[in-house]
Amino acid sequence: MSAPLVKVLHRLQELFQNVMSALETMVLFPYLFRGFSHRRRKPFLGAHWRRCSLDDFADEVDTLFSSPLSTSKMVDMSDKIRAQFRDCLQNSPCCMLPSYTHALPSGSEKGTYLALDVGGSTFRVALVELSGRGKEMRIVKVSSSYIDNSVKLLEGIQFFDWMAERIATMLKDVGADYGRGEEPLSMGLSWSFPIDQTSVSSGLVIHMGKGFHCSNGTVGQELGQLLIDSCKKRSLNVDMAAIVNDSSAALLSRAYVDPKTRMSLILGTGTNMAIHFPVHEIGQDKFGVRPEGWFEYAKHVIINTEMSMFGGGVLPMTRWDDILNRTHLRPDYQPLEYMITGRYLGEIVRLIIVEAVETAGLFRGELPHSMREPYSFDTSIVAFLEEDSSISLAASAALLQKEHTFPSYPSVEDLRFLRRICQVTSRRAAAYLATGIHSMWCLRNEVEFPTSTTDPLSKGSPAVTVVESDESAKNVSIACDGTVINKYPGFRDTCQSYLDQLSAHSHPGSVSAIRLAPAPEAAILGAAVAVAVAVAEKEMR
Repeated sequence: MSAPLVKVLHRLQELFQNVMSALETMVLFPYLFRGFSHRRRKPFLGAHWRRCSLDDFADEVDTLFSSPLSTSKMVDMSDKIRAQFRDCLQNSPCCMLPSYTHALPSGSEKGTYLALDVGGSTFRVALVELSGRGKEMRIVKVSSSYIDNSVKLLEGIQFFDWMAERIATMLKDVGADYGRGEEPLSMGLSWSFPIDQTSVSSGLVIHMGKGFHCSNGTVGQELGQLLIDSCKKRSLNVDMAAIVNDSSAALLSRAYVDPKTRMSLILGTGTNMAIHFPVHEIGQDKFGVRPEGWFEYAKHVIINTEMSMFGGGVLPMTRWDDILNRTHLRPDYQPLEYMITGRYLGEIVRLIIVEAVETAGLFRGELPHSMREPYSFDTSIVAFLEEDSSISLAASAALLQKEHTFPSYPSVEDLRFLRRICQVTSRRAAAYLATGIHSMWCLRNEVEFPTSTTDPLSKGSPAVTVVESDESAKNVSIACDGTVINKYPGFRDTCQSYLDQLSAHSHPGSVSAIRLAPAPEAAILGAAVAVAVAVAEKEMR
């Protein structure tokens, strides 16, 4: 299929999605469109038509969002989510998936490696120097290339040729002989798309999605070899030593500097967690085909939990969550994600705004036309409003006016209402995230440190062998990456506070047993650490 035709089809698909979105909005919120067909009709919302005041409406929202957040209720939710984790450990094909990365870094690994990070919109190439624990991981050189639509439309090996060209350019800019010597330069790839992984350093290409066409003609081919072949065309001598996803990369990058790291968290547009977990606690069928002898030396393995898919039927939802879920292309698919991530926090606030305009006279009963579009209220605005502690909220008003056209200037009362709504929405998100993390931590403690002859969640099965006997190992660091967990004002601190309450409830006397630790440049540094661990393990054998 020719590139022009592909672009036309892509635009038609976007047009269809926009039309469906508009129809969806009309069905859910017909009152938003009354003005188009009844322009002379008196607005339903006026000073005399309000059903409640803004303060009363804000109190209702606060109550609905905050009522599930007592420690006892959160512990109960944590127990139920832990049971969901337990069930999926055995046979779910969609979550709690074991990777091929079983060893964590010792901190003694040293070397200079090529690290690649392929995301949905950016490709980064870096040369990373590891000098051992206690010394800074140094990014010698990094280059970043935007993946625009023309790049996404590259088919098959054309995309890998594009990657190789940027690798060659970066290595040339370094000025040394990296990638051009007799010994191949070991590289690690942080790949943000599904693959059928076959070893720590290899995997078969499957359909990528997200608008990428490079899987066309390459499905079933080995990902690492495709990139190596493209690099060879540019006289680069490289070797693929490790392929990891973003959550595994975050865990590895933090574990290199902090030996207590056993989990990682990604929270930005979406969310996920990885955990280093005992192999014998995972259903055998979930491992597929492993290299000969793998189970003899792999006692633990990093699990891709796909945590976003948990919490259904456990985490209480408001009517706005219900609207978001019912109108989603995949309702009920990722219950936790729909209530805590950057993709959805702004939409939850927007849905509350829509109702507040209708029932409480927000913005004098007139909703800006641009806010009628689903997902038009970005989470960055939510973060800005929440952080604005000024009396006048003038900066918030200016931002709103910049992003949306208001018939009249938002009042201070409007702005205070919005700030409060943003606060309760993000606070609940932090609490629900803490609940999910706590359930994962408790599950790990059960299998690593059994306290009785039976596991309370395994219905009488024999206790497992204790792998980590040091009680202090219950204290874990969680590597954190993503714009919401690391950049949303106060979010990580709020989540940490809830975690402290939950861990103290589970283990009275414990202080900060679960610590959220930022993992800067996790994808790049994690890919480099993955290479170092793989190289060290290969040499040891």
